[in-house]
Amino acid sequence: MSSVTKDWRQQVAYQIYPRSFADSNGDGIGDLPGITSKLDHLEALGIGIVWLSPVYDSPNDDNGYDIRDYRSIMQEFGSMADFDAMLAGMQKRGIRLLMDLVVNHTSDEHEWFKQARSARSNAFHDYYIWHDPVDGREPTNWEAAFSGSAWTFNEATGEYYLHMFSKKQPDLNWENPKVRQEVYELMHFWLKKGVGGFRMDVINMISKPWLKAATLTKSQARLPNAPKVQDGFLQPAFEMLTHGPRFMEYMREMKNEVLDHYDCITVGESPCATVDQAQEITNSETGALDMVFQFEHMDVDSQSGKGKWALKPLHLPDLKTSLSRWQTGLHGTGWNSLYWCNHDQARAVSRFGDAGIHRVRSAKMLATCLHMMQGTPFIYQGEELGMTNVKWFNIEAYQDIETRNMYAQAVFKQGRPHLDVMASIHAKGRDNARTPMQWSASHNAGFTEGRPWLALNDNFSQVNAAHARADADSVFHHYRQLIALRKAWPVLVEGNFELLLPKHTSLFAFTRRLNDVSLLVICNFSAQFQGLPLKYLPDFSTASPLIGNLPSAEWAMAPDTLAAWEARVYVLA
Repeated sequence: MSSVTKDWRQQVAYQIYPRSFADSNGDGIGDLPGITSKLDHLEALGIGIVWLSPVYDSPNDDNGYDIRDYRSIMQEFGSMADFDAMLAGMQKRGIRLLMDLVVNHTSDEHEWFKQARSARSNAFHDYYIWHDPVDGREPTNWEAAFSGSAWTFNEATGEYYLHMFSKKQPDLNWENPKVRQEVYELMHFWLKKGVGGFRMDVINMISKPWLKAATLTKSQARLPNAPKVQDGFLQPAFEMLTHGPRFMEYMREMKNEVLDHYDCITVGESPCATVDQAQEITNSETGALDMVFQFEHMDVDSQSGKGKWALKPLHLPDLKTSLSRWQTGLHGTGWNSLYWCNHDQARAVSRFGDAGIHRVRSAKMLATCLHMMQGTPFIYQGEELGMTNVKWFNIEAYQDIETRNMYAQAVFKQGRPHLDVMASIHAKGRDNARTPMQWSASHNAGFTEGRPWLALNDNFSQVNAAHARADADSVFHHYRQLIALRKAWPVLVEGNFELLLPKHTSLFAFTRRLNDVSLLVICNFSAQFQGLPLKYLPDFSTASPLIGNLPSAEWAMAPDTLAAWEARVYVLA
C-alpha cells in the first residue's frame, strides 16, 4: 500500500461537485474561490478528506469528466493560483484533498486524440483503441453508458474508436506503455503540488479483456457481442470490459511508479466489482489502492437486468444482504468506502428515506446506519443538510447527458409515455444531485448572484446550511456528532460487523464489536412504528444510549418499539 499512515481510517470524506458548490463571481457556475470561501463549513462538520470532482480544462460534454488538459484548470472554475489557494486553505484545516483521476478516457479534444485520429501512422494513434469495421459497421453491439453504440467511426483513418461513455470520451489504450507513463507523470504533477491522493474514475476498466493491441486492426478478429437486455438502457458490455487480465499488473505498476513515493490516499471507482476483486485491489499487503467504490447496493431499487431506470420499490433485505456482504468480505483484508449518494446518484433521503414530513428524521437515520459501519464514509455535498431530489416535468430543464440521451431513446425511439419516463428521471436522474448547494434562504440560496447553471431546488428556503447550522437538532449537527464518534470510538474503525434480522423488511440491525466494546445499531427504514423482536437481538435492557435521531428519554418510554424512521445506537453492557 501507499506510505500514508492509518489515521485516515478515522476520517470522514466529503465530495465537492465544483460546478454546483459555491459561485464567487456571479456567473452562475461554482468555482475554486467559492470552495475556498466555504471551507469553514467543512471544518465545522469535522471533515478530514475532500474528494473534488474534476476541475481540469474540459469542453464539458460530461461536466468535466471529459478532460482536454490534465495540467490546466477549467477557466470557468478559476486559475491554478486559485487552486493553490484552495489547497492551502484545506491543508491549514487538516483536510486532505483527493483529485479525481480520470484516465480510462480523455476528451476527444485532448491533443493526444486530435493527433491520434489524424492518421494510422501518427505517433499518438496507439494511445486509443481502434478497430476496423466488421461487415461494414461497428465491430460489436456494445452500448455506451450514455446510450447508443460504444463505437464511433473516424473518417480520416477508416476505423471505429471505442468510447464506453460519450463519443467525446475516447477510451485510452493502457496496453501502450507510453500511455501509462503519461498517466504516471500527470499523477506526479499533482502529488508534488501537495494533493493528498486520488479518487480514480472507473479505474477497473483500464484493462479490457478481448482488446489486445495485435488484434485491434484486424477486422477478421471478431470481438464478442454483449447479450441483449430487453427494455434496458444499458447493455451489459461493462461487465465484459472490467477487471481485465492486466488490471492488477497496471495497478501495481502505478503503485511502484507513483503511489509508494507519497503520503496519499486512494479510492478506485470499480463498476461491476465483486467482493473478491475488491479484496485483491485493497489488500493491505498485496493490493494497490486503499479502498474502492462499488455499486452493488445502488442497484437494489432497480429491476434485475433492466438497468437503473427500471424502478422497483426497495426491499430492505436486499440492501442489507449487499451491504453486509461487503462489510464481512473486506473486514481484516481490505477496506470499504461507504456512501448513499454522489454526483451520479439520486439524493439519499428521497431514494431510501422520506423527503416529506419525516425528511430530517429519515436523513439522520440513513446517516446513522451508514456511519456505524466499517469503512470510510463519504458525504456528498448537501447530504449533511438533507437535500432532496427535484421534480421537473420538462426534459429541457435537465442538463445531464445521460438523462437527456435516455429520454430521447425512451420517448422518441421506443415510444414510451413522457410521464412514465419522467418518473424514472425524478427517481434516478443524476441532476438530482447536481442542483446548486443550498447555503441560505437568500437570493439563489446563496449559491450565486447570477443565474445558476442548473435550476435550484425550490425548497431552499427551508433546507439550507445557514438554517441547519443554527439549529442544534438539525441534520448537519447529527452528521457532526457521527463524525466525532468515529474519531473517538475505535470500535467504529476496527470492530467487526454482524448483521441481525436479515429478513426483516423494515428494521436494519447490526452489531459492531472490538475487544470488550460492543455496539447495537437498530434503524427503522419505514414510516410505521416497528416493534423490536427482542429474542433475536442482544439484551440491551441495561445498555447506554450512544446516539439516535430522537431524544434518548423517549427510548426509555418505548424500549421495545422504534418510531417511524427512528435510529438508535446502544453501548451494550
